[in-house]
Amino acid sequence: MKLTMLSTEEKVAEIKRLYYKTTKATIQEDLAKALDLLKSMNSEEERERVAVYMDGMSQMRSDWGIRSEKEEGRRKKEKHRKRK
Repeated sequence: MKLTMLSTEEKVAEIKRLYYKTTKATIQEDLAKALDLLKSMNSEEERERVAVYMDGMSQMRSDWGIRSEKEEGRRKKEKHRKRK
């Protein structure tokens, strides 16, 4: 299998594709992929081009009431502390 490096335009296109195809069932995975692509961008200008899509996916996750694993772990710890 040959791996290819994506150009900035391909990264932007993939983030847009993820944004438009995401569903409640796939938002966590799609947001993680988009975040990896965002982190691989070289400049702030490149990242600014996809900021609205990243924000939109984050908002969808919130609207659908889906918590990230990190948030869920934090919530469980707080709940456990309150019991003591």
